Amino acid sequence: MGDVAMTVPVLTAFSNANPTIKLTVLTKKQFTPLFRDLKMVTVFSADFNTTHKGVLGLYRLSKTVRNTHIDAVADLHNVLRTKVLKLFLSGVKFAQIDKGRAEKKALITGKITTPLRTTPQRYADVFRTLGFEFEIDTPFFPTPKPLDTEITKVLGDFSKPVIGIAPFAAYASKTYPISKMDKVIFELQKESKILLFGGGPTETKQLETIASKYSNVGCVAGKFSLDQELDIISNLKVMLSMDSSNGHMAAMLGVKVVTLWGVTHPFAGFAPFHQLATHNLLSDLGKYPKIPTSIYGNNYPEGYELAMQTISVESIIKTVQDTL
Repeated sequence: MGDVAMTVPVLTAFSNANPTIKLTVLTKKQFTPLFRDLKMVTVFSADFNTTHKGVLGLYRLSKTVRNTHIDAVADLHNVLRTKVLKLFLSGVKFAQIDKGRAEKKALITGKITTPLRTTPQRYADVFRTLGFEFEIDTPFFPTPKPLDTEITKVLGDFSKPVIGIAPFAAYASKTYPISKMDKVIFELQKESKILLFGGGPTETKQLETIASKYSNVGCVAGKFSLDQELDIISNLKVMLSMDSSNGHMAAMLGVKVVTLWGVTHPFAGFAPFHQLATHNLLSDLGKYPKIPTSIYGNNYPEGYELAMQTISVESIIKTVQDTL
């Protein structure tokens, strides 16, 4: 979901610079709410489990896409599925993202030690290949959304500064120890309201256990739709996140994001959009010199799953408090 969220500020900048161009976003149905603030964008939901499953389903999808009378395709994903669509859409101008695989491999092996192009920059490059010039350096963000009664009934009022915390990631190598995160929460909740974000029954149970210990801590996980979660995130002062999707959703809404990094590294281009470099808190590269060990955190040497323990509780608290 994070890579989809990173497209939003790019599409916003594109539409602002090219207001006469109609954009249609092809995405999975569950991601549709991410594009809700893009007034010049139409969202087409694909169902890759049924209607658009397999090669025949993709052919069916390509016919539907052609019927929208598109002039060009900006492929921001560049995976097997979109490569097949490209074949079925022959004759249509088609530009695909350069993911920079060789550069990322060089970053992992230590041959490159400088920041690569960010993912939003690579997205913008696709549109430039199609002949559209625009910049993403001065972004436009939507205003915070009013919270409905269903949300306030569960989470209470937002009179204090509200901090979002998303303490989980896809891999243990990108997840800060929950015992240490509990200490962070304990300190931050003294002056602020804390909302915990996550997904899945196991994560939700852990978050509920933490939230039950503190009067100023609430659990968002498992209680609301994605639309409602985006409403909540838009009202945060800051989101504390791992290298995961919640940070990207907050960033696309213009919320400050503090990110904790384990075996991955922001130089790979996946840091949340338009955030200060000082908001990226890294594991100790002196003790763990092979970081980044992989782009997504799924590969790492033995012992590197402990790298995030070198990020101090105190540094996290100070960085978050400095954003308020």
